[in-house]
Amino acid sequence: MQRIYLDHNATTPPLPEVTQAVADAMGQGYANPSSQHDDGRRARRPLEQARDAIATALGASTAVMTPDTLLFTSGGTESNNHALRALLGDDPRGRHVVISAIEHPSIAGLAEQLEREGATVDRLPVDPQGRVRADALAAVLRADTCLVSVMLGNNETGVLQPVAEIAKECRRRGVPVHTDATQVVGKMPVDFRRLGVSMLTFAGHKLHGPCGIGGLLIEGGLQAAPLLHGQPGSQRPGTAPVELAIGLQTAVELWQAEQAERESRMRLLRDRLEAALLAGEPQAVVVGAGAERLPHTSCVGFRGLDRQALQMALDRQGVACSTGSACASGSSEPSPTLLAMGADGGLAGGLDEGVIRGALRFSLGAATTAAEIDDAAERILAICKRLRSRQEP
Repeated sequence: MQRIYLDHNATTPPLPEVTQAVADAMGQGYANPSSQHDDGRRARRPLEQARDAIATALGASTAVMTPDTLLFTSGGTESNNHALRALLGDDPRGRHVVISAIEHPSIAGLAEQLEREGATVDRLPVDPQGRVRADALAAVLRADTCLVSVMLGNNETGVLQPVAEIAKECRRRGVPVHTDATQVVGKMPVDFRRLGVSMLTFAGHKLHGPCGIGGLLIEGGLQAAPLLHGQPGSQRPGTAPVELAIGLQTAVELWQAEQAERESRMRLLRDRLEAALLAGEPQAVVVGAGAERLPHTSCVGFRGLDRQALQMALDRQGVACSTGSACASGSSEPSPTLLAMGADGGLAGGLDEGVIRGALRFSLGAATTAAEIDDAAERILAICKRLRSRQEP
């Protein structure tokens, strides 16, 4: 049985061109790019070329008096932690932070830790479609608010968030905004300057690039403390991964060249999968269907079925999918994102408990085919039928 991989939001396999670019770079035997000798300078050139190319592709300004900065990190989690810690400093006591109720665990978990350390955190609610309520922002912003963090596209539902609107209000109030764009970069156009945010997170392994490298775009002139220490004057001390940076540049450039075609094709395939599931499963619900969504992400609630039993049965039938964020996959608790969209949270028209408990996430990649989508839909529907038959008296 051919396996069908529909968990690209957890990680994407690197494209062959990316693998080759990294291998070729490793064959160069680059020295430490921080070294002052000629070998170090030879390594620094491709590193800085990659940095400029990626930053430009994401709409950063690099040719101005106070250029935006692209900080290479190990991935999305480090970038998110760096963003929040950068503006809070070593002592978060008495500081105020605003996040949304649907953030990735690398933001939500850090916010909980900051509260334990003495910070105050407010969480913006969402509407029944999973869209952050920008109209709730004004009520929580304070004179001592030092950061607002709202993701650009939700990793579970795919619902796009009103980050530009939030950033506009925050900029008027002098409050920096960070956005986690990990699931958007590589799928839809991203323009750092037009968004109006101060910091933006992305990760290589979410866009068919190498695992182990990500980025944090930082607005020019923003004073941000380093997360790590050990190299004077460095925002991120340590030896920069030249080979991974070249691989990330390759992945970004491939996405740029195929951007419109990739987005259109993944959207068509996502809709094709959802249509097949809704036609064959009367109790299936597409979460966030009424909102603008990422083209590659589908969250479907199979009312009356247990998501974990369904996911395990699908895995045995060769379909890889997820019950939520991969970074929270060890939890048996319902998704905090879906709970925030639920009727139990007081939302009129919100998700009911049956949808939340039966929700699975399917996420497509650049190489997903129509044949795989059709085959996956057949397998999913067959598993649903089998599980439901076991529930009959």
